[in-house]
Amino acid sequence: MTTAPTDPPGRDRAVAMPDSHGSSRRPDHPDDSESGFGHALDEAAAAVEHALHFPEGRNSRWRRTGLSKRAERNFNLVATAILLLFIVGWGWAIADVWSAGVDSGTAAGRRGFTVPGARIAAALTEADAPSAAYLTQAAIIALAPARGRSGRLLALIRDPGEALSVGDLPDNADIAFADRSAPSTSVDAVPADKVIGDSSATAVRGRVPGSPGIWGVVLRAGKALSPVSDFAVITRRPLTDRRRGRVGLYFMGTWPTERTPHEGYRTPTGFVEVTRENRDTQLSDHFRLKDFLTHGQEGVWPKYLVIDMRLIDKLELILDDLAANGVNTTGVRVMSGFRTPEYNATGGVTSGRATLSRHMYGDAADIFIDNTGDGAMDDLNGDGRVDVGDAKVVAEAAERVERRNPSLIGGVGIYKSGPGHGPFVHIDTRGYRARW
Repeated sequence: MTTAPTDPPGRDRAVAMPDSHGSSRRPDHPDDSESGFGHALDEAAAAVEHALHFPEGRNSRWRRTGLSKRAERNFNLVATAILLLFIVGWGWAIADVWSAGVDSGTAAGRRGFTVPGARIAAALTEADAPSAAYLTQAAIIALAPARGRSGRLLALIRDPGEALSVGDLPDNADIAFADRSAPSTSVDAVPADKVIGDSSATAVRGRVPGSPGIWGVVLRAGKALSPVSDFAVITRRPLTDRRRGRVGLYFMGTWPTERTPHEGYRTPTGFVEVTRENRDTQLSDHFRLKDFLTHGQEGVWPKYLVIDMRLIDKLELILDDLAANGVNTTGVRVMSGFRTPEYNATGGVTSGRATLSRHMYGDAADIFIDNTGDGAMDDLNGDGRVDVGDAKVVAEAAERVERRNPSLIGGVGIYKSGPGHGPFVHIDTRGYRARW
């Protein structure tokens, strides 16, 4: 027969005793694992629970997961402390921001930001704050005016040190520049210490580099740099560098307007220097520097040209119009772009050239569409032959562009086939309407 076990002699049974809060616990004895700290934590948790009137939740989710009543009470205490710290910290931060105030003359104030909003906006331009996406978007906005009406311009041409006018820039951000004389040198690879630009420059006070060259554009906010890989600033070499009609070994000649001023014509202030290395620099989606070089002097480098970016903008708009009307413009070709005064007077076939040709002033180009690669105009109107009717297709697109963009008004001339060339169209931005 099995008998019930008895307690060892001299040892009383431990009896559960109710505490002052209605719970029961075992009396302290040398083998009890509960520490004095644990007891104090229980007492504090019970006091907080009583003060905040936490519901008992007899079947709470914590109990269902096996959490003891003591553990649940401790969890509630810790969670309450964290919540209180968060509320106090958030309130202190807001009070600090509001007490600092915002100068109503700042860009943030003018934009109508609240004080916390202004601080957040300003934080975006701190040295460590801007993300790549933020700076990229800021660069897109800042350079939007320079991309022209077509949105396809990829370069801005200025005299050295000339003021740079761009769109809105974030506070504490500016435009800087990196030497990009050769298009094979990515501006992204230029070290930060090779980037030039006055750190105090802004969209209003900023200037382009003070020496001739081709410059990559970099948006800078504090120590953060965001290169704009698809845009360049080109600074001209000054007209005063010409000696006896030449710039270096390149023969330019003399502009008629240097001797006798003519209304509507302005002698260029300088030239774009074109080298073997930078001749493929994109001016726009469809055109490069080399497309507008004067014919001749093949072995002489560097060469020089004058180009008005309003002409490039107009040409891009004409191509967009043609494409919208079903014409493939991939094969656009420039038959004649810039002409040096010397070439305009003596080079090639001079018959029919105007003494004051717009080509000498960089705002005219003769173009045709050659998708077949045979060096002549394609059959654009689909009548089965290539003739002046195809040139008229391009001229009609130019008419539509000028109606939509009066600031780009100028000359449109239709030319039939001749010795060594097919039909083509002359386009310029002289500032008044001319047709022939």
